[in-house]
Amino acid sequence: MKNIKYFAISAAIALTSFTTFAAESIDQQQALRMTEIGVVSAGQASTLSSLEAKLAAQAEAQGASGYRIIAATGNNLLHGTAIIYK
Repeated sequence: MKNIKYFAISAAIALTSFTTFAAESIDQQQALRMTEIGVVSAGQASTLSSLEAKLAAQAEAQGASGYRIIAATGNNLLHGTAIIYK
C-alpha cells in the first residue's frame, strides 16, 4: 500500500508543470521598457538557430528576462553578441 502512495505522489510531481522564467528574445521597442543589465556573447555555432539558443542560455544564466541580438558574424562557425535586459 505504501508503494502505491509513493508511486502516486512521484507521478503527480513528475506531471506537474514547473514554471521557469527563461530569457526571451525581445525587439527594440520592448527593450526601451526594460533595464539593460549587460552583454553576453557566444560562438562556435553552426546555424543561426543554435547561435540564438546559446545566447539565450547565456542570458538566462546571467538572470536576464530578455535579450536582443545585436551582432552575428562568421562563415562556417558563427559568433554573436546580445544585450541582456531585466
